[in-house]
Amino acid sequence: MKKYMFGVVGLLLLGFLSCKEEKPGVEEGPLAVMDTTYREPHRLQFHFTPPAKWMNDPNGMFYLDGEYHLSYQYYPDSTVWGPMHWGHAVSRDLVRWEHLPVALKPDSLGYIFSGGAVVDTANTSGFGSRLNPPVVAAFTHHNPETEKAGRDDFQSQSIAYSLDNGRYWTKYSGNPVLKNETGIRDFRDPKIIWHPETGKWVMALAVYDQVQFYASPDLKSWSYLSDFGIPGDTRLWECPDLFPLQDPDTGQTKWVLIVSIQQEGPNGGTATSYFVGDFDGVRFIANPAEQQWLDWGTDNYAFVTWDHAPTGPGERIGIGWMSNWQYAQQVPTETWRSAMTLPRVLTLQAEDGGYSLNSSPVAALEGLRGERTDLGKRTIAKEEEVTGAFLPSQCELLLHTDLENTTATLFGMTLSNGKGDRLILGFDRENQQVWVDRRQSGPKGFSEDFYKGPHTAPLEVEDLRDLRIYLDVASLEVFAGQGALNFTEIFFPEAPYDTLTFWADEGVWVIGSGTVFSLEGIWETP
Repeated sequence: MKKYMFGVVGLLLLGFLSCKEEKPGVEEGPLAVMDTTYREPHRLQFHFTPPAKWMNDPNGMFYLDGEYHLSYQYYPDSTVWGPMHWGHAVSRDLVRWEHLPVALKPDSLGYIFSGGAVVDTANTSGFGSRLNPPVVAAFTHHNPETEKAGRDDFQSQSIAYSLDNGRYWTKYSGNPVLKNETGIRDFRDPKIIWHPETGKWVMALAVYDQVQFYASPDLKSWSYLSDFGIPGDTRLWECPDLFPLQDPDTGQTKWVLIVSIQQEGPNGGTATSYFVGDFDGVRFIANPAEQQWLDWGTDNYAFVTWDHAPTGPGERIGIGWMSNWQYAQQVPTETWRSAMTLPRVLTLQAEDGGYSLNSSPVAALEGLRGERTDLGKRTIAKEEEVTGAFLPSQCELLLHTDLENTTATLFGMTLSNGKGDRLILGFDRENQQVWVDRRQSGPKGFSEDFYKGPHTAPLEVEDLRDLRIYLDVASLEVFAGQGALNFTEIFFPEAPYDTLTFWADEGVWVIGSGTVFSLEGIWETP
């Protein structure tokens, strides 16, 4: 959840007062604007976006009875951050989404900041039954009145439950279930997981520059366990997510702690990182110096995973907010703001005595493929425009570099349009880097930070053999080496990119094989 922001409109209105049951009526949220065309400038066509208004962090994600639920930080009254609600949508394949009414609204305890949701299959909470287990959402109540009074305890953790697959939510009468007694102002973003070895729920909570862990037998009463942080680190941590993953080769189980960092990301501003270690039910044990980046681009933040998803022990499915707090509120979209990344499958990769995460797009995205353009084997010397049955602004590229015959040290691709805008994706074989240059990607003026760059990331040469690239109107997502590298960037050209050019510098780029797929949009439009 974004760090509390000063100057937002007013204090909490009395009209929000503690309604325990969140039922849809006349909505000011998504369902009130379903006549949107989804064809506005820069509107992504196969990524999740709200019908209108402001969105940020993914929240309350769970799978139940064939549906993936995605809630998100949402302000139905503006395209900039304000009193936070939980917007809500569902999907059966993680690709095509149905918008639902707002799940949770502010009340007398405050705004509804980020958090997670779990399927309480054993009914430990007592909110449901064994035959109808409840879904329990944990979230941060942020009290603007207490904050304005200068107190440090204006954030606390609360819960709500649903007995009808997440359609209606009832806030627990005993909220908050975890008060802030730390003396630290930043105390938020609860993410919960069941720990079978101890028979308890475990909560990971962001507490300024560390994660604190709490345990509960029933999701209502919580006790402190331990904390984890980087000694001397003063960056703000947010949106933690703790979960186990099994090594596909050895069967060994490791624990992953995802944490988003609100400043000093690898290319500036916000970014999502992770640690791989062990968890014994009390402590998360990992080397604090071995923090790794989940995505090296500027636009994958607050990435968290789905509870109860139908995956094996070696996979975890998640999604991130595709923006950056440096400029998220200034980007040049008018009726809506922000998108989610493509949903991704996380797996463990053993290397050099340790572990890293591979992150690959979910297989269901292949269902969007339309016409196919086979590039065959081709040698790129200087520049070559690539054409076929696809739009450069809405396609998927699969490229396999022939490293043995490629002599160029720099090669890549450029997107351009008749307005003079261009976006460059480059690969530096000699320095083992990938880079994205969006400095000329569209009209400037909305943010100085946005047009800094180029943005770079380390890239193993062998990973050039496998490149998977998604282009969606105003976004670029690069997956290299079976997901060993992720690089996500957004951009805002004056007109859609309609020209795709491959290029090589001082030598040739040999593509052993390549395919471009046109991709269908996911939204039904009038």
